[in-house]
Amino acid sequence: MLLITRRVKPEKVYREIDWSLLVLFIGLFIVIAGLEKTPAPADLFAAAGRFHLDRPGPLSAFAALLSNLVSNVPAVLVFKSFVPHLPDPMRAWLTLAMATTLAGNLTIVGSVANLIVVQRARAGKVEISFTEYARAGVPLTILTLAAGVWMLN
Repeated sequence: MLLITRRVKPEKVYREIDWSLLVLFIGLFIVIAGLEKTPAPADLFAAAGRFHLDRPGPLSAFAALLSNLVSNVPAVLVFKSFVPHLPDPMRAWLTLAMATTLAGNLTIVGSVANLIVVQRARAGKVEISFTEYARAGVPLTILTLAAGVWMLN
């Protein structure tokens, strides 16, 4: 809207865009789209199927792990072709929404929002290490995921 209304000069708008973050997002979605075109998701879910992903606990654990490999939003995209085939897709979507959202707190790479905060902190001369973040993130995530699984059971 700012560019269309011309109330703000386009140069100012473009200066405010975090281009590296935009490229990161684009890259994540390209990688996930490419991954969806391979047999990897089917193989991954076939292997994970042995762990009863139709139940909230195992699905939450698996979603949390995947979320911290590819970030939480792309992880949901990986699950989109799998969830409709579960016995209770509605409960699976609720579990997935809960687990991927809360799993974003596990590590710095669990959510792009974490990367933004760490990047902004660094610009303000505050360093947040992976280990320092994990000291708070891991216990918090385990507790909140356990509470979420308990509520969905």
